[in-house]
Amino acid sequence: MNKLSSFLKNKNTVTILGVLACLVILYVGYTMRINQKVKLKTVYYAVQTIQPRTLITDDMVGSMQVPDSFIKGGYYAQYDSIVGKYSNYNTMIAEGSIFYTDLLVEEQNLPDAVLHDINEGERLVSFPVTMESTYGNAIMPDSLVDAYVKYVNEKGDIVYGEFFEKVKVLAVKDSSGENVFESTDSVKSPSYLYFSLPEDKYLLFSALNYVKDVYTAYDIEVVLVPNTVNYNANEVATKVSSTDLYNFVLSEIKTIDGQKELYNKLLNEMEQQEMNQNNQ
Repeated sequence: MNKLSSFLKNKNTVTILGVLACLVILYVGYTMRINQKVKLKTVYYAVQTIQPRTLITDDMVGSMQVPDSFIKGGYYAQYDSIVGKYSNYNTMIAEGSIFYTDLLVEEQNLPDAVLHDINEGERLVSFPVTMESTYGNAIMPDSLVDAYVKYVNEKGDIVYGEFFEKVKVLAVKDSSGENVFESTDSVKSPSYLYFSLPEDKYLLFSALNYVKDVYTAYDIEVVLVPNTVNYNANEVATKVSSTDLYNFVLSEIKTIDGQKELYNKLLNEMEQQEMNQNNQ
């Protein structure tokens, strides 16, 4: 006991034991960290590029093992949680990508981008287009467009003006209702362009289309152009103000049978807008 006590009290002994203890702690800590880094986990990934709003089937899913530390964010860890779901409406899943939770939705929760992006207090407009009128598919979702109206007035003069400006395109669809830019596999021909308008502009635009259909002698043409384009109807056309266009629509819509209600709504809405502007 005396020898053991003397041994432990020796400074060299204490130093050696301390160094050994540190080495053991470092070794254990290092081993734990390495094991944590290289611990493998099974994850599922896309074996092909998956377009938006696509049903996930068995042949689209592969599995692999990767270190747990490599995976960041929420993802589906179970195969059954992936197959049967849909890729989100605004998501293209790249080949090799892990199935993160925000990439997939249940079929009943799959939103339509057109309805999903309408601002509160606005109404959806479906406007017929062609490949030519969209500048060869240059008008895309999220781009801004201006609407111009051109017509022949009672004097026989061609006039045109800006009806509204900087309206965001919500979607461009083909004749089958499919989104033109949803897939990168093929070029689709656009048939309808979707955007939303505040109530007053929506009513005015609806009234304009009624006048266009009833009074064909005016030869009314509505043109949507990218906000970056300087539109000019033609060399002999006279440009008029938006107010002139609105007054033209109001004066004509009230003469159309069955459109008295729309006319009254227009008046009320425009009066309300004028009051709001004066109050501001």
